[in-house]
Amino acid sequence: MNTKKRILVAPLNWGLGHSTRCIPIINALIENGFEPIIASDGVALELLKKEFPTLSAFELPSYNITYAKKANGFKIKLIKDSPHLLKTIKREKKVIKALVETEAISGIISDNRFGVRHKTIPSVFITHQLRVLSGNTTWLSSKLHQKIISKFNECWVPDYMGTINLSGELGHPKNFEAPVKYLGALTRFKKRDVETEYNLLVLLSGPEPQRTYLEEKLLSDLKHYKGRVLFVKGKVESEQQKTVMDNVIVYNYMTSEQLEIAINKSDLILSRSGYTTLMDLEKLEKKAFFIPTPGQFEQEYLAKRLSSERIAPYCDQDDFDINMLSEIEKFSGFKSQEYELNYKKLFGLF
Repeated sequence: MNTKKRILVAPLNWGLGHSTRCIPIINALIENGFEPIIASDGVALELLKKEFPTLSAFELPSYNITYAKKANGFKIKLIKDSPHLLKTIKREKKVIKALVETEAISGIISDNRFGVRHKTIPSVFITHQLRVLSGNTTWLSSKLHQKIISKFNECWVPDYMGTINLSGELGHPKNFEAPVKYLGALTRFKKRDVETEYNLLVLLSGPEPQRTYLEEKLLSDLKHYKGRVLFVKGKVESEQQKTVMDNVIVYNYMTSEQLEIAINKSDLILSRSGYTTLMDLEKLEKKAFFIPTPGQFEQEYLAKRLSSERIAPYCDQDDFDINMLSEIEKFSGFKSQEYELNYKKLFGLF
């Protein structure tokens, strides 16, 4: 008879970051004698099913978040999408209620899924955005987000508590009303001592259509790049594909283990300034160049902050030129912080 407590882990399907940062949590649950159950939709669900083929996995209603074609249309599109979003949250709550009953769930960990909680069961919300940037409506988006977070038992922030941190004012706002725990950087990767094989690693992810725009732009720009390039599209498909174009090796996606080796073996990283990517690169102490997703305030803020701290340069998608990579030399790159997270204590909630 199975006496393990079953914990539902449900990341948002928006890019790959939410699901990949749940990987260390799922592993820690297993190590601490729990039985994790996965729930998500789209590529986030596919990725976790590939990482954990033996765990039970359930599909949740899709938020269907895509970007506007133009950066400045992002906010208008979000407002237009909000009735659909609210409907999805309602449907999500229904699915969770049923899962709690049929799967005997003892705890819930939601990474940015608003409807994944239950009144009678300890429910945790993971986010690094206690403050949600949205231009001149930041006060409103932050207020709404805090209201949602307060409905959970705890909020876990994947960042360091002190002044040297990765999320800046996103994860460290003043007067925040909710029980918050800082977890340090959440990453599935470890630093390895390996020979450098690639001069440049391009890591793509994030919602369409912007992911494809950047892919096409970079593949054409890289024709003028002299070094060895590994290009990972961040498209989770049923089969892994590899193609070679002159000095560029292209993969549609990589498993965690392959990606860990690839980043360790690469001299420079070119990617979006998504928060999960920053946590990964900090752990592996890499030098990087960032191209924030157009219209995504959070990525723009993080890229500017890293640039002002002289850690990594960035530029807007439309302005990028392959020669800008030489800028990286003037920046320090990431330095890792030693931090041991006590998972046993953290999971005491369940």
